[in-house]
Amino acid sequence: MYKEKTIPVMIKDIKKETEFVKRFTLASVDGKPLPKFSGGAHISTYIEDGDLLVRQYSLTSSPDNTKHYQIGVRLSDSSRGGSRYWHQNMKVGDKLHISYPKNHFPLSFKAKHHVFYAAGIGITPFLSMMNELHSRGTSFELHYASKTEEACAFYEFLQEHYPIQCRFYFSNKKKRIHVSSLEEHPIGTHVYFCGPESFITDLTESASQLGYPASSVHMERFTPLQPKEVKAFMVLLKDGTLIEVTKEQTLLETLLNNGIKAPYSCRVGRCGTCELQVLEGEITHYDSFLSEEQKQSQSRILTCVSRAKSAMLSLDI
Repeated sequence: MYKEKTIPVMIKDIKKETEFVKRFTLASVDGKPLPKFSGGAHISTYIEDGDLLVRQYSLTSSPDNTKHYQIGVRLSDSSRGGSRYWHQNMKVGDKLHISYPKNHFPLSFKAKHHVFYAAGIGITPFLSMMNELHSRGTSFELHYASKTEEACAFYEFLQEHYPIQCRFYFSNKKKRIHVSSLEEHPIGTHVYFCGPESFITDLTESASQLGYPASSVHMERFTPLQPKEVKAFMVLLKDGTLIEVTKEQTLLETLLNNGIKAPYSCRVGRCGTCELQVLEGEITHYDSFLSEEQKQSQSRILTCVSRAKSAMLSLDI
């Protein structure tokens, strides 16, 4: 029924972190340990509510604790059903399926020092990463922006466990993260960004201008880059099948809805799992995975976010 191997789990606990963020504790239905994971990993959650709701959430619990997983879910203003269902319908004892953990935002083992920059719910992947580094005795620090202390998810947890490593920036107190802080980090530092697109873009561009090697800059997007103008286009498959990708659907969604076993994972254009070869046609890229050279070659597309610039694409699938 699901497009990947899953694990049946049950909600063991729900904690309200802030007005808009809840923390859910998940444990296996059969009581067996859950698979191990590494800091920065996420899972896909599968909830059946007439339609199948599939969403991805970062694991916020300790990678060493396989008795349960924890995720933080923010109620999104633009929720298409996922976060709203989690907040309004899910309760302790409810069962669902989850994927095995995947990690497209891993810690670099080459870093001499790790610096995390988070805004809003962008804090979630860093919680497991910080836990892993702390257990290894590796140096790190966190710069965390939020509107207010009350809206700052996991604030009490961070204050209790990492009081020395954390710096908080509350906009209601006129304190904001400034890109100049990137100048303060020693050589060998790796920086990690997670938050709204403008937040990630500003920090990434500043890190590049300051001379950070591309291999030392890491980012996690919860939402893909948004096209300024969306147009429908046609797709020609290897067997001669011609299908239309409407303005309302991504190329990946169209392929899956037409029974085509297209690969995918993150759905935000970062992991490269859904990459397909383009035999003919022009592409407008919205991913953060392909290099500029690869994008200019117009020979590969990440189907979860990128679209055709031309009226039709011919794909090797």
